[in-house]
This record gives sequence, structure tokens and C-alpha cells, in this order.
Amino acid sequence: MGVACPDPLALALAQARAAAALGEIPVGAVVTDARGVVLAAAGNRVESARDPTAHAEILALRAACALRGEPRLPDALLWVTLEPCAMCAQAVAHARVARVLFGAYDPKGGGVEHGARVFRQPTCHHRPEVVGGLAERECQALLRAFFRARR
Repeated sequence: MGVACPDPLALALAQARAAAALGEIPVGAVVTDARGVVLAAAGNRVESARDPTAHAEILALRAACALRGEPRLPDALLWVTLEPCAMCAQAVAHARVARVLFGAYDPKGGGVEHGARVFRQPTCHHRPEVVGGLAERECQALLRAFFRARR
């Protein structure tokens, strides 16, 4: 059996930094089981994979499902550095993830607390527990520094 990760959000931040080093928008995601054992971790790979769906959350969910050999993760927690977009929120709902914990809020592209508010829609069949604003300043700072450097 695996060992619980003491700080999954720190691991997600490391994934985000690795993504930034590749020229990707610095978002990282980690999927853990209920005990905190890491099932998967990923950073954005949209540009390098030439795939608009290669968001950190999608990649981490795919890897966790592959590891388990199951399309659903009902005991899993998704740790992500940025509020998931609507696409990623739908993937979370379809994967039946128990909790979503994220760092920075995303007023422009978020799909959980902003924008589509996917989990609040009557057509959403699964609503995970959501906790936002974890290590918010650090997550925001990473994104701001990335975009400042690109201007």
C-alpha cells in the first residue's frame, strides 16, 4: 500500500511549476484517495501535447482511473492549484470525485465558483464537496509571475 502525501497541494504546486518550465500555464493537479495516498499528479500539457483537453485535472483524473482500472473515483480528492474550468468540473462530476480542493479562484475561466458553476446546475448528476482558496496567495503568485513574464 502507498503512503499518504503530507501536502497534496504542495505536490500540485510542484506540478504547476514544472508545467510553467515547459511554457504551459502553471496549473497542477493531484488525485489522492481518502487516506491521502497519491493516485496521480499532472501539470498542464495543452501546448506540448497539442491537445486543448490536456488540462492538469483531466490528465490526473485519467491517470488515476487508469491506475485503478475504473472510470469512477468515488473516494478520491482532487487537489488543484486553480479553480477548475467548466470542462474539468464536468470531468470531476463524471468521475464522481468526492472532494475538490483548489488554490486560486478564477473569475474569468472558473467553472465551479464562477462562470458556469457546473456543480450547481440541475443537470449535474454528482456534486462533490468543494473547498477553495487553499494556499491562494502562492497559487495566484505563480500564475501572475508566469503571465507577467510573457508580456
